[in-house]
Amino acid sequence: MIVARTIDELQDTISGSCVTIGNFDGVHMGHQRLIGRTCAKAKKCGFISVVVTFDPHPMTVLMGAKTPPFLTSTRQRLALIERQGPNVALVLEFTRQMAALEPEQFVRQYLLEGLAMREMVIGYDYAMGKGRKGNFDLLTQMGRAEGFNVERLNPVLVGGAVVSSTRIRDLVQAGNVWEARPLLGHFFEVQGLVVDGMKRGAAMLGFPTANIRPEATLLPRPGVYAVWAVLDGEPLQAVANVGYNPTFGDTGLTLETHIMDFNRNIYGQELSVQFVQRLRSERKFESLDALKARIADDVRLGRVILGNPDALPGGEIRSEDEDD
Repeated sequence: MIVARTIDELQDTISGSCVTIGNFDGVHMGHQRLIGRTCAKAKKCGFISVVVTFDPHPMTVLMGAKTPPFLTSTRQRLALIERQGPNVALVLEFTRQMAALEPEQFVRQYLLEGLAMREMVIGYDYAMGKGRKGNFDLLTQMGRAEGFNVERLNPVLVGGAVVSSTRIRDLVQAGNVWEARPLLGHFFEVQGLVVDGMKRGAAMLGFPTANIRPEATLLPRPGVYAVWAVLDGEPLQAVANVGYNPTFGDTGLTLETHIMDFNRNIYGQELSVQFVQRLRSERKFESLDALKARIADDVRLGRVILGNPDALPGGEIRSEDEDD
């Protein structure tokens, strides 16, 4: 997949394209349906498939400090988009000037002149441009005049409700990471560098931990989780603690991961934590012995959960393309 940050990078390289556009936070099952349909139509028509997205997220520019935490960083988002198979991802810098563009101006400048768009695939509730006036009706009218087709997909439902980034965020913030997986199509994942911690894990507790400085994305509700720790593409059984370490009186929120049957120095390396299931809430223990005993129980339970075929890594749930 080619990743471009400006239209100029793609100048004179695209003679016809099928485009989908959105923020795609989480690249959930609804997003996968959009991207999958875009790729299928592009292949059928002999066009280039293009996913247009934004960095920073428009909500960051428009809402500032009130912006809710995101499910994915831009880097994660692009990696998940690439799994769906498009030819090009165009990551446009979102500014207040862009937000003020009329939808007709945005379509002509970026999609028609820049990408030679001939087909467009949008979600059931998509709208673009100033005042979100660029809805399905307006885009369809433009298409008739400018020579492109617009297809609007129905929402993807899981559990009788529409899949959305907001719904997934609510589940993750409540600690319901297992319930979030069918909506995402993959385990909720946090990436970050392994950094120095308080050095209590191996020395005081007998359970070495990797302390992770996560990218600026959402963390699940504080507690202990069965997780897959992915190092250099290899998934390793692990348990993770998201919390404040109340037994030691800490105040900062941390993400610490104990990788089972593992004894390597991985400081400075990137680690991905895929949250499978919440084991318990975080609590203050009356002694170190009580904490060690509970961690041992957590590890035993984590092994059982991660040994379940339904919890195996790499078993992404794939979105099926709609019929032509």
